[in-house]
Amino acid sequence: RIPGGCYQMGSPSGEAGRDDDEKQHRVCVESFGIGKYEVTFEEYDAFARTTGRELPNDNGWGRGLRPVVNVSWNDATAFARWLSGQTGRRYRLPAAAGWGYAARAGTTTAFWTGNCVNTRQVNYDSNYDYNGCGAKTGMPRKGTVPAGSLPANPWGLHAVLGNVWEWTCSSYDKAYGGGERRCATGGAGVRALRGGSWINIPKTVRSAYRSRNTPDGRNADVGFRLAQD
Repeated sequence: RIPGGCYQMGSPSGEAGRDDDEKQHRVCVESFGIGKYEVTFEEYDAFARTTGRELPNDNGWGRGLRPVVNVSWNDATAFARWLSGQTGRRYRLPAAAGWGYAARAGTTTAFWTGNCVNTRQVNYDSNYDYNGCGAKTGMPRKGTVPAGSLPANPWGLHAVLGNVWEWTCSSYDKAYGGGERRCATGGAGVRALRGGSWINIPKTVRSAYRSRNTPDGRNADVGFRLAQD
């Protein structure tokens, strides 16, 4: 459970690796629940088998407790609806603003780890350094790691940066026009992705960094975690 509060979403003008869609602005969120871990293959496969959906490709890395990948926004929202029906609790994808608030966990630095990061903390492409931090720590993993393999952020979320990009329920808006605070309705438009992944360079696993894809897009570096009101 994440306590409600306010924070500066986006990044300050001097942050290394900053992109032009990271306008810093104050956002307040109400208390909500969010998964400690990304949804795993074990969890998603149970849904897929029960509902007769095709099992997503694991890229040869293994299934079980590894985060599910190769799932679209449509797949992720269908999983949330199914789980809600199974449990009687309302699950959804996190809004982009709520995701950022939980990922930062009260920090104001580039990463929840500070202004430097290493592969003992986050799964990213360690062939690259970040802003002279000496972040080339360890060999690149070239794939995902199982849930709980890496340390949690100060609010208890594991792999909220790196490992896999995470779908949010929000539309992507370069200008941050308010859509980051709510879930998108309808199937059109692009959706915001947050967190970076195992294949990305360090600047893209910063807390402020954003990506996006269409609701039916599937990739080997994209998964999700669920939220709950």
